[in-house]
Amino acid sequence: MSLAINARLPFRATVRVLSLAITMSVLAACGGQGAPAAQAARATAQGQGAAARVDTVPVEVARASRRAISASYSGTATLDAPAEAQVVAKTTGVILRLMAEEGDMVQAGQVLARLDPDRKELALAQSQAQLRKLESEFKRSQELFARQLVSADAYEKLRSELEVQRAAVDIMRLELSYTNVVAPISGVVAQRMVKQGNLVQTNAPLFRIVDTSRLEAVLNVPERELATMKPGLPVKMHVDAVPGMVFEGKVDRVAPVVDSGSGTFRVVAAFAGAELLRPGMFGRIEVVYDQREDVLVVPRDALVEDDGVTAVFAVRDGKAVRTPVQLGYVNGSFAEVRAGIDEGDQVVTVGKVTLRDGASVEVVNAPALGDGSQVARQGNNGAASE
Repeated sequence: MSLAINARLPFRATVRVLSLAITMSVLAACGGQGAPAAQAARATAQGQGAAARVDTVPVEVARASRRAISASYSGTATLDAPAEAQVVAKTTGVILRLMAEEGDMVQAGQVLARLDPDRKELALAQSQAQLRKLESEFKRSQELFARQLVSADAYEKLRSELEVQRAAVDIMRLELSYTNVVAPISGVVAQRMVKQGNLVQTNAPLFRIVDTSRLEAVLNVPERELATMKPGLPVKMHVDAVPGMVFEGKVDRVAPVVDSGSGTFRVVAAFAGAELLRPGMFGRIEVVYDQREDVLVVPRDALVEDDGVTAVFAVRDGKAVRTPVQLGYVNGSFAEVRAGIDEGDQVVTVGKVTLRDGASVEVVNAPALGDGSQVARQGNNGAASE
C-alpha cells in the first residue's frame, strides 16, 4: 500500500494519516493468516479423535451362565442289521409262483415262493409204494420166522430194507416240502433275486431278508476313551436321511481289547427298529457318559489358546482383560468353566483375534443374562477335559 503525502499538509495531519495506514496494514496481515491457523487446529483435533476411535475395538460378547452340560464321545457309523438271512432253494425246480416282494414284511415260516412239485410228488408216491410192498413182505417174514421157516439172516435183511425204505419216504416228503420256499426269520424282504418261471438249482439264492426290529452301529473308539465306555450308556443318533430327528439307543457291548494297529476298540450301539430307520443309513452318534447339572459355562467361541494356556477376554470397564480359565467338560457349543470368571461376566466371542490384553473395546451387542446358553448335545469327537 502506497500513500502520496501532500507536502502542504500540516505536520499533525500527516502523522495521523501514516498511523491509520500502518494500522490497516497490520490488520490486513493478521486477517490473512488467522483462517489457516484455525483450520490447522481443527484438523489436529479431528485427527486425535479419529485415532482414539481406531484404538477402540468393536466386539460381540456373551455372558457366563449356569446350565447342564454332558461329557460324550461322538463318531460316525453305518447302521447294520445283526439278523439277516439269505433264502436259497433247497431243491431243484421251476418257480410257479412268487408270494413276496421287496419291502414286504414277512414272518418266520411264511411261504415266499412255490416250486413245481410234480416230480417230487411222483417220487414220493413211488417210494411209498415200495414201502408198502416191503411192509407186507416183512409181516409175512415175521410169521415164518416165528415158526422158524426162514433164517435169521433173511429176516434181518428184510427188516433192514424196510427201515431204509421208510427213511427214503421221509426224504421224499422233505424234498416235496422244499417246493414251498419259506422265510427262515421274520423281517423285511430286502431283495428278490429270481422271477416267476425261472428254473432254480439247489442252493441258488432267491431272497434276502433283514430283521429291522433291532439295528446296530459299530464305533471304532480311540483307546483313551476305554475307561469311559460301558454297556448300557445312553446313545443319541442323528441320521442325514431323517433331518431334525434324534434316535435314542444304548451301548450294547464294548470290546475288551484294543486293536494294536489302529489304536481303537469296538463299541456296538443298539437301536430299536423304527419305521424311519433302515440298514445302511449313515448316522452321527453321541455316547453320553457323564452329566453335570447347574455348572458355569461359556460359549466355546470365547476360548483362546496361547502356549497351552486356555483363557477368555473378559470385558471390564470398557477394557478386554485376558483371563486364564480352568475348563471342565467341553461339549457342542459350550465349555464348563471351573475357575477364572464368575456368573454374569461378559466374555468376547467375536473380535478376539485382534485383541490384546487391556485393549479398549466397544460392545456392539447387548446379551441378556444366559444369552446363548443352550447346551448342544452334538459331537465334538468326545471333547471332555478335566
